[in-house]
Amino acid sequence: MRIFAVTRTSTLVVLLAAVLPRLVLLLHERGAILASFTEKSDDFAQTFVASGTYGFVPGVPSAYTQPLYGWFLVPLYWLDRNWAVVGLAQIAVAACTALIVLSIGRRYLSERAAVTASLLATLNPYLIWHDIHVNREILDQLLAAGLFLLVLRAARSGTAWLAAAIGAVSGLAILGNSRLAALPLVLAAFLAWHQRKRAVAIVGVMLACTVVVLLPWLVRNRVEVGCWAITTDAHALWKANNINTYATLAAGKWIDNVPPLAGAPKITPEFERDFYKNDHRIVHVDECAQMRLYQHATIAFWRDHPRDKAKLMRQATQMLWSPKQTRTQGGPQAAVGAIGQWVEAVWAIPVFALAFVGLFLTTRMFASLAVIFLLYNTAAAWVFAGTTRYRVPFDFVLALLAGAAIDRLLARRRYKRSTPSAAASAEN
Repeated sequence: MRIFAVTRTSTLVVLLAAVLPRLVLLLHERGAILASFTEKSDDFAQTFVASGTYGFVPGVPSAYTQPLYGWFLVPLYWLDRNWAVVGLAQIAVAACTALIVLSIGRRYLSERAAVTASLLATLNPYLIWHDIHVNREILDQLLAAGLFLLVLRAARSGTAWLAAAIGAVSGLAILGNSRLAALPLVLAAFLAWHQRKRAVAIVGVMLACTVVVLLPWLVRNRVEVGCWAITTDAHALWKANNINTYATLAAGKWIDNVPPLAGAPKITPEFERDFYKNDHRIVHVDECAQMRLYQHATIAFWRDHPRDKAKLMRQATQMLWSPKQTRTQGGPQAAVGAIGQWVEAVWAIPVFALAFVGLFLTTRMFASLAVIFLLYNTAAAWVFAGTTRYRVPFDFVLALLAGAAIDRLLARRRYKRSTPSAAASAEN
C-alpha cells in the first residue's frame, strides 16, 4: 500500500509540474496563441472546417505540409478556434508525454529516476513556452516518447502486437514530421538485433503496419494532388540546402531568408492562401512540379558542392545542440529574447552533462536506444537544418539519462551518510 501511495503521489507531482506552468503561461500568452507563430497546419485546419478541403483554399486539396498536426487541430477548430481550446488540448498532450516518460523510467530505471527524468523533461523552459503555441512538435515529442517505450518493450518480449504498435506509431510520427521517414528502418534494425530468432516476423509486422498507416495519405495525394508524397514542400528542403544557406544562418537569419532559386516560379502554394484571403481569387499552383524542381535542385547541391554541404552539416549540429536557445530572425525562435536564450542554457548544460554520465549507468539496451534516437535526430538536422525547436522533441531521452545519473548520485550520498565507516573502508 505504501508503494502504491508513493507511486500515486509521484504521478500527481509530475502532472502538476506539466500542467501548472503551462497553464500560467497560457493565460499570459492567450492573445498571441492564434494571432502569431502559427504555421500552415493552422490554415489547413481552418479551411477543412469551413469547406471540407484539406488545403490552403476551398476546393484545392494540398499536401504542402505534414498532415498530422492539422488533423489534431481540426476537431478543436470544429469546437471553436480560440486560445483556450487549443492551449488546453496541447497542455493535455504535454501531460501525456510527461506520463510516458515517467512510465519509461519506472520500467527501466527506478521510481526516483523516473520522477526526476519526467520533471526534467516537462520543465524544460523552452518546451513550457513552445507547448502552448501552435506548433507540430507537440505531437512529435508525444509519439517519440511512445516509440521509445514500445521499442524497449518489444526488444525484450518480441510480441507481434508490440511490433504492430511500433509500426503504427512510426507511421503517425512520419505523418507528423517527414524527417522521421527513415526512423522505422533504424528501429527495425535495433529490434532485429535484440530478437534475432524472430527478426523476420517482427520487422515484417512492424514495417507493414507503418505502410498501412501511411498509405491512405499517399494515395490521397496521388489522386487529389497529383503525386506520391508525404509532403510536397521540397522548397523548405532546398532552402536548407543551397549555396546561400550557410551565410544566411551564420548571420542570425532563418532559411526563409535565402535568395530564391533562379528560374523557379515566384508563386508558391502559400500564395493560394494570400490570393484567396485578399480577393477570394483561387489560383492553382502545381505543387507536385515545384516539389520535383526543388528536389532536383537539392540533390544537385549535394552532388556539386560536397564541401559546402559538409559545412552546413557542421553548422546544423552546432545549432541543434547549442545549450543556449537558438535565436533566428524570422525563424522558429524569432520571439526569443536574450533572457530566454540563457534560461534554456541553465536547463540544458547540466542535463547534457548528466545525460552523458547516465549513458554508463543504464543497461546496454537502454543506452543504445537512447544513442540511436539522439543520433537520428542529429542526422535529420544534417539533411535539413538544426535549431532548438527540432531538438526538443527528443530531449526526453536526455532527461531519462540525466535522471539515471541523479538517482545514482543520490543513492551514493545516502549510502555514505547511513554507513560512513563502511563507505570509507570501501573507498580505501
